[in-house]
Amino acid sequence: MDSFLGNTVMKLALKSDPEEHRVALFVLLLCACIVIGHLLEKSRWINESVTAIFIGLFTGTLILLTTKGRNSRILVFSEELFFIYVLPPIIFNAGFQVKKKQFFRNFLMIMLFGAVGTAISFFIISLGSLHIFKKLDIGFLDVGDYFALGAILSATDSVCTLQVLNQDETPLLYSLVFGEGVVNDATSVVLFKAIQRFDLSHITSSNAIQLLGNFSYLFFMSTLLGVIVGLSSAYIIKKLYFGRHSTDREVALMILMPYLSYMTAELCNLSGILTMFFCGIVMSHYTWHNVTESSRVTTKHTFATLSFVSEIFIFLYVGMDALDIEKWKIVGRRPWTSAGVSLILLGLVLAARAAFVFPLSFISNLTRKSQSDKIGFKQQVTIWWAGLMRGAVSVALAYNQFTRSGYTQLQENAIMITSTITIVLVTNVVFGLLTKPIVRYMLSLHDTPIDGTFVAADSPVKSLTDVLLSGGEDVEADVGESNIPRPTSLRMLLTTPTHSVHYYWRMFDDRYMRPVFGGRGFVPFIPGSPTEKYIH
Repeated sequence: MDSFLGNTVMKLALKSDPEEHRVALFVLLLCACIVIGHLLEKSRWINESVTAIFIGLFTGTLILLTTKGRNSRILVFSEELFFIYVLPPIIFNAGFQVKKKQFFRNFLMIMLFGAVGTAISFFIISLGSLHIFKKLDIGFLDVGDYFALGAILSATDSVCTLQVLNQDETPLLYSLVFGEGVVNDATSVVLFKAIQRFDLSHITSSNAIQLLGNFSYLFFMSTLLGVIVGLSSAYIIKKLYFGRHSTDREVALMILMPYLSYMTAELCNLSGILTMFFCGIVMSHYTWHNVTESSRVTTKHTFATLSFVSEIFIFLYVGMDALDIEKWKIVGRRPWTSAGVSLILLGLVLAARAAFVFPLSFISNLTRKSQSDKIGFKQQVTIWWAGLMRGAVSVALAYNQFTRSGYTQLQENAIMITSTITIVLVTNVVFGLLTKPIVRYMLSLHDTPIDGTFVAADSPVKSLTDVLLSGGEDVEADVGESNIPRPTSLRMLLTTPTHSVHYYWRMFDDRYMRPVFGGRGFVPFIPGSPTEKYIH
């Protein structure tokens, strides 16, 4: 049996075999990740990303042995594959599923951590690596590569922590961790693209101002394009009533419009990821409420499924690529250099994270009078820990930066790719396994029995109807919205800026935006549309 399995894997992994064989094996591994992840779900100690990494490592080892050290991967990395087909579903689903009420109520704090914090982390990692590598006589990169490295390692992955947190028990903390994660990804990508446009070999004050202006331009224009495409999709679906004739058309339009926004942004040299993220926010707020109930169910699960499969795909590939014999042969010429680079970068990641989480939390607490709105020390530690893992965005950006010249020829690029993959593996496997006990200890979370069955405190029982009716928003938030203090004076506007902005936005939204673009409560019922109670 073992011989048969080994021969099968070897035949499928050999480059001389048809491409269909390798794709078939990779799809088989994706299925294995899903099945094993489901079996491990009860423990919640190992999430799908860690499971995919372990399966990738095991498969890579098996392929390496059966091919006698010639290969460890089934597929070869393609920039086009990652940035055009794999990353877009992940980013769009993050924007589509974001809890908009909590996101915008805590918008200032989220932007403080996600944008300002990412910028601080970017400079610490970039300048720290530049200084330390040159001081230790391993400064083999260009200045632009160091800044690109700062953007690459500033992109976090907080999925593992979000699986432990309960948004009903810790709504503020959950909102901050989730919101910071999605803004962090967008900010990192925009920084990365802005850096690639400039020659940073000679940094001057004018270059710095130009870089800041380019970053602001990319951020604003990418956001604007995403909003325009999202509103266009809402208006088209609302006016044409696709659901009266075919739900397939409106589902197809819901899927194709965000992808159109992504490709348009890339063609215009903007940030497609940022465009797609805000397109997802707008479409979940307007477009999703304009389609029939059956289309809501279909699109909700389609976006989540595509994002889920894309993330597994990336971590599975990372697991196999970690054993790439070609890179390790090159890195083996300077093994201590590679190990030192990995340790230094990991230390900079930990230090950069702490350098902005605790100071920015202190500043935020000074502006908040209510004790319940302040971020306690244990919550600050949880936020710090949640951003230590590195995920799909870091991997994709690293390949984009260090494979343009071919890492099989350049030792420096091989070391940086290997170091990045090492950090992704260490942070996901080691930190990922420790996330559940640490977060539960810090927040005093426990499992509670429900109907004689122990259900994790981080797994609240929610019906599909609640999710669908909320449209990605908190149902409870609507109930408690009447308790929000309404700004009646300039003084209240200054003391409660977030609630005030949210209040005035809702007034503007209900009066001008929803009557034109639709949304919850502004779309007529379409006869023949199935309702949630018939969904199983």
